[in-house]
Amino acid sequence: MTPLTRTPHDPPALVLVAHGSRDPRARVTVDALMERVRRLRPALPVRLGHIELNEPLLPDTLARLGPTETTGTAAESEARTAAESEAPAAAVLVPLLFSPGHHVKHDIPETAANAPVRARVAAPLGPHPLLVDALCARLAEAGWRTPRDEATRRVSAVVLAAAGSRDPDSAAGTRRTARLLAERVGVPVVPAYASAAAPTVEAAARALAERGRHRVAVASCFTAPGRFATECAKAAPWIAAAPLGDHPALARLVLHRYDQALGHDEALGHDQVLDHHQAPGQDDALLPGHPLTVRPPRTLTPAA
Repeated sequence: MTPLTRTPHDPPALVLVAHGSRDPRARVTVDALMERVRRLRPALPVRLGHIELNEPLLPDTLARLGPTETTGTAAESEARTAAESEAPAAAVLVPLLFSPGHHVKHDIPETAANAPVRARVAAPLGPHPLLVDALCARLAEAGWRTPRDEATRRVSAVVLAAAGSRDPDSAAGTRRTARLLAERVGVPVVPAYASAAAPTVEAAARALAERGRHRVAVASCFTAPGRFATECAKAAPWIAAAPLGDHPALARLVLHRYDQALGHDEALGHDQVLDHHQAPGQDDALLPGHPLTVRPPRTLTPAA
């Protein structure tokens, strides 16, 4: 990839930050998402960088956004450095991750801080109503239909499969996404994790079955196919949704996070609907003695 030639009036580049995977389908999927983002905003430079496992790695992508001319006197170099420190961001890094965790809090900001260009790091993609739009659409594609009668609703549930993290903020973000999804599908939604946190998808489905909920779908809170997404789908007792991929709602969410990071006023409205206050014990629905809360159902309409 050739370096990006920019002028002072160009918008900052949007850099999608993917985790990386040994599954060849992952890169194909992320490329498709990147192309959809470009189609939604053709004038915006969009680039891709991986945290690990795949090229281009994020430091290499940021290096290509940097200045290509390095000659000049020491005084000229110092003047350029001072000017760059006052310049607007040249890139906004949008993590293709769904809750705050180590990558979002440490790895990506550290890479941005060491880049040869000024870079801002956007918020992770979740929780957000647009994420729920994409999750609902993938569930519907897999065969999920919101129960319309009480008998079916009493035996139905959804497991929200996520990567998992030891960071408590990551689990809190996944729980908020699960609550937003529950409001849409009208049945309990239980978070479950592929690693580093509990319960697993299998354990969550088993606990739901013990409470009489045997019609359990798995929603895939992953961008692309990979080991975690595959393992979670295999643990589904009924149907499993595909990863979110290049769903239009996810592409719009990427651009929303980009705009948010730049402080654009039009990007701020959607996030005010989120409930950032978790009641104690609200995430303990799988433990003995804690009832599962069922919210009134809403009609599940896949996003366009």
